[in-house]
Amino acid sequence: MELIAGPRTKVTPFTDRAAAAGMTKAMVYNHTVLPIGTDDPAAEYRALTEAAAIWDVGCERQVQIAGADAHRLVTYLCARDLRDLPVGVARYAPMCDHDGRLVNDPMALRIDETTFWLSIADSDVLLWARAVAGEGSYDVEVTEPDVWPLAIQGPRADGVVAAALGEWVRDIRFFRFVRYDHRPQGGGDNDSIPLVVCRSGWSGQGGFELFLMDGTKGEQLWDLLWEAGEPFGLSVGAPNNPERIESFLLSFGGDTDPETDPDEAGIGRFVSLSTNADGAETSAGHDFIGKAALQARRASGSQRRLVGLVIEGDPPSALRSPRAIQSPEGHPVGTLRALAHSPRFDTNIGLALLDPPWFEPDTELQVRLDGANRTATTTPLPFNLD
Repeated sequence: MELIAGPRTKVTPFTDRAAAAGMTKAMVYNHTVLPIGTDDPAAEYRALTEAAAIWDVGCERQVQIAGADAHRLVTYLCARDLRDLPVGVARYAPMCDHDGRLVNDPMALRIDETTFWLSIADSDVLLWARAVAGEGSYDVEVTEPDVWPLAIQGPRADGVVAAALGEWVRDIRFFRFVRYDHRPQGGGDNDSIPLVVCRSGWSGQGGFELFLMDGTKGEQLWDLLWEAGEPFGLSVGAPNNPERIESFLLSFGGDTDPETDPDEAGIGRFVSLSTNADGAETSAGHDFIGKAALQARRASGSQRRLVGLVIEGDPPSALRSPRAIQSPEGHPVGTLRALAHSPRFDTNIGLALLDPPWFEPDTELQVRLDGANRTATTTPLPFNLD
């Protein structure tokens, strides 16, 4: 089956380079092609965890909110308090609808005093932000700019990016970014590559996301990094499912369903619900969409939870999910949202969205894989099986 790109499915400025470097599998994410694998997943994992990997994540689209009311709108859209967000800083900032259900879990970047980017997971936040801005008569312009992230991840990522852009990148702190026009040696103004260089990325290994601000320079940026990365063992790769499950990085829309709220998804600590000395919710703090609903959901104490699973047996032949999870007696208790064989822990692991009380640690459950029921034991996130 061939993936056909067109007006409804964009390619990125890096798509051709990623394919030439060995990416053979792709999917559609945010209406954009996302390379997801080579023919050697074991080598991809080793590169990410032992050296460095380059990922075409141009599908990580930016929703730009600019104007006099940009700060006020972003603060209302995001469930994390961004009122003190400085220029040059990014924060993970879940977004909810009016009933407290997750809409997205973007990284919010303050580009300048009146311009923000929401670097989004896979949902139509552009339409959501435009609707909220229009209903509230906010003085903003909400657009999708010509911005394309390219990630360098892994323990040697610093060396790759420093060799390409300069030693100064090593001083960038986690979730901080710098705007930078890179001019290749001997190049003129037309050869410069406009970037936002951010220490971030969807892995537990560390690295950078380079937000290219001119899509015509995509191959130039890729080639610069590819050449600089050769001494560091840079390999092509993609967001890595086994590693991100091991590290527990939430996949919105994969680990969640349309009813999931931040507490259920295990990211409640990034939601700014104020509490008093007794731990009860108060109305203080910033206002945001879904705040009252989230306070009510927490008070009910009847929510599901996303937890880890350790699953017995050989590596499964198919990693497709979601799958039903049952109690030992065969009653449905939730769904397996993600599944992988973990190289780090040398066992099968997964993420499961479970009803109470089945999410309690060390609870034995059943999941059907390869035609047979297997024992699956719950464990807190992130995984700690070493």
